[in-house]
Amino acid sequence: MTSEKKIRVLAAKPGLDGHDRGVKVICRALRDAGMEVIYTGLRQTPQQIVKTAVEEDVDVIALSILSGAHNELLPKVAGLLKEQQAEQISLLAGGIIPDSDIPYLKKKGIKEVFGPGTSMNTVIDYIKNYCAR
Repeated sequence: MTSEKKIRVLAAKPGLDGHDRGVKVICRALRDAGMEVIYTGLRQTPQQIVKTAVEEDVDVIALSILSGAHNELLPKVAGLLKEQQAEQISLLAGGIIPDSDIPYLKKKGIKEVFGPGTSMNTVIDYIKNYCAR
């Protein structure tokens, strides 16, 4: 009997963002796609996010941000992952992020950014392809 390791995803809402409907929809879709999902809830600091990700041995961190603080908070998470030598964890972002900010975020270590209207299958396929490498 072969037991395939499930993909582990940490979903978090960094900063003072108080809207979590979208991230809960993503969490359910990832779970329904066979992934283990850990949702940390609202108002997480970058330090809390990285600590939990390392402790839970996740493959992916999926950050949902609507507050406009993405250029400050997301690079902090990426920097902390590097400090913890946990850069193998794929850092993804979704939410309201202007297209003009995406190159900066990718330069800072965010692997992919998914905007409003991105299909669940696109996110699921990206994560599965990343983890298959």
